[in-house]
Amino acid sequence: MPDQKENVILQLSSALNNYNIPYFFINETALWLQGALTELDSIAISVQWDGFESVTKELNNRYGGSIPIHSTDRSCVVYEIDGYMVNVECTYNTVVRTNPYLIEVPFNDHTIPCLSLYYYQPFPKWTKIVNEHLKTMQDNMTEQNQVSWNQQNYEALLNRFGSPQEAAVKLKENPTGRLKSLIPYLPPLEGKQVANLMGSHGMKATSMGLLGADVTVIDFSYENERYAKELAVASGVTISYYVSDILKLGPEHNGKFDVVVMELGILHYFLDLHPLFKVVKRLLSPEGTFILQDFHPVSTKLITSKGKKHKVDGNYFDPSIHKIGVAYEKHLSSEDGNVVLQRKWTLGEVLTSMADESLIIRQVVEEPNIKLNDRGIPKVFTVKAMKQ
Repeated sequence: MPDQKENVILQLSSALNNYNIPYFFINETALWLQGALTELDSIAISVQWDGFESVTKELNNRYGGSIPIHSTDRSCVVYEIDGYMVNVECTYNTVVRTNPYLIEVPFNDHTIPCLSLYYYQPFPKWTKIVNEHLKTMQDNMTEQNQVSWNQQNYEALLNRFGSPQEAAVKLKENPTGRLKSLIPYLPPLEGKQVANLMGSHGMKATSMGLLGADVTVIDFSYENERYAKELAVASGVTISYYVSDILKLGPEHNGKFDVVVMELGILHYFLDLHPLFKVVKRLLSPEGTFILQDFHPVSTKLITSKGKKHKVDGNYFDPSIHKIGVAYEKHLSSEDGNVVLQRKWTLGEVLTSMADESLIIRQVVEEPNIKLNDRGIPKVFTVKAMKQ
């Protein structure tokens, strides 16, 4: 059974839906709805500004008269509903439905609109609360993802690449082939200390080892480690492999690496990019190079493609966290897939988070899809940055 405050929130949500007035819950209410706060003493909601008078009229009829307060940029009105103070406000000349931080959260068999906790993260009043909640969520998310990536992944790698011995034959014939997209950004690798973060099955790491690098892979999957080590041995190179949550690495790796590489399908496993880029900076030696290559958010967040047809049906700015099947499930013989959690980032969020951690961005390259029908759509982006 919903408690009193939950009933008030559901009442307000139902009423505003019936009035057809756009709205979302804000401030402490939004953070409580997303689990960042455990206590809630009052309720705050923002409505579409040109519907404010209609809302107050309806709410006055339902909950008793209250006089709005107006300022140069907003209006607000306060009600007492079932023992809770409810603040209803609007901000002039803004559009509720197009706010980039608007999300829908599950709530007692309903979905409730509110501002994402990422909106509140920069505000000093809420920064600590949001960061602590994101860290807790990240720990839980990593634990769940780790479980998923340690189930049947070795089987999927065998189905995808063949045995490590078979894959090694191809790598030794052409080690740069696996690094084709990274080669323009990498320094000469002979004698370099390289960290391949979330290095997965070790294809890139082994290729860099064949080119003379001393490579360390850091990844949270034992099954990835098994395949990668077998691949390296079969290729005649030695790689170090640490099975670890990147965000919990100890200080023994600090300042060790000339190059840190992350590539393709990595960033969405992090709910906050700042702790990740803090680690990257910590791992790099002075003037070390960081190469980040990932799928372009225009392709992952905005556009869906099928053959020659492209549809803009996504929300580029959506800050929601989603459940999806693991990337390797299409290579499994069984139909029992595993679920992971992901948070997809805009290009601006990625670059800003790197700059916030004092990584000096030297190069940003956006590359088109190689398929003829998709050539006008960015497929991947690459960032080259350095530690001061």
